[in-house]
Amino acid sequence: MDEVIKIVNDIKAGTIKPIYFLMGEEPYYIDKLSDYIEETILTEEEKGFNQTVLYGRDVSIDDIVSTAKRYPMMAERQVVIVKEAQELSRTIDKLETYAENPMPTTVLVFCYKYKTLDKRKKVTKVLAKNGLVYESKKLYENQVGDWIKRVLAGKKYTIEPKASAMLVEFLGTDLSRINNELEKLKIILPPGSSITAHHIEENIGFSKDFNVFELRKAIGERNQLKAYTIAENFAQNPKDNPLVMTTGLVFSFFVQLLKYHGLKDKNPKNVATVLGVNPYFLKDYDVAVKNYPMRKVSQIVGALRDIDVKSKGVGVNALSNGDLLKEMLFHIFN
Repeated sequence: MDEVIKIVNDIKAGTIKPIYFLMGEEPYYIDKLSDYIEETILTEEEKGFNQTVLYGRDVSIDDIVSTAKRYPMMAERQVVIVKEAQELSRTIDKLETYAENPMPTTVLVFCYKYKTLDKRKKVTKVLAKNGLVYESKKLYENQVGDWIKRVLAGKKYTIEPKASAMLVEFLGTDLSRINNELEKLKIILPPGSSITAHHIEENIGFSKDFNVFELRKAIGERNQLKAYTIAENFAQNPKDNPLVMTTGLVFSFFVQLLKYHGLKDKNPKNVATVLGVNPYFLKDYDVAVKNYPMRKVSQIVGALRDIDVKSKGVGVNALSNGDLLKEMLFHIFN
């Protein structure tokens, strides 16, 4: 995020590169930087003749270079943006010649999503020397909570730990999806608000009583009635509660319990760091680690691996989601 801010600030200050090669597994910042360049470098009057958007699936490197070598009309610069540039991965080396001597009056932007250039290749080195190469890396799950807080702080919002963790649990590390949901909340909540778990439940469609948080909590407390009730709801609403996601999150929970049992330093700060969980949820782990001895946790982890394989349709016939969820809970509680 700091690197993105620097790129934006440099552009604001007039330090504009002739080539921006934006690549990597996380598309969120690639889109943000591309959109910023598209919206700000040229005035509205200049864009008509001097801003071009191309798509990698429709053009060749030669087409792009030809467009980039044009002179701007009644403007200091032209902007050429190549979206879906990863479609050009097989021929991207042909960009090397242009990158060695780019047009100073062209800002050429590549949106090279889900892939990266080999840093050892000459084309990458030339792009970095005469332009800018930015790699947008996927965040780890335990980094997304801090990212959410930073994004909201910039908009004058705060968020409760449980609400932040719910977004991560349900939406994973997809920053674009998380940001879209945050934008929805900002429409209904005034600046200065603190986003709570209630806001998430009410406005993003997560059930207050039937969600994976409540299932995990019920399992940790060994509350069998509640766990089976939630599982039955999940079975009746498979689209809202995909089986693979449910088993995956429960599996992750018990792997964390296994790590917890193995810790010598059980200081809350150390536990939260090692498990990669928000300290807000440590009380749930404290309860669960007392209810499930290490040997039992090891057995459960093994059983959950089998359930996960079955949930993906391997080696099993005619078992419904509900049956697999019940089998999962049976192994956990017995």
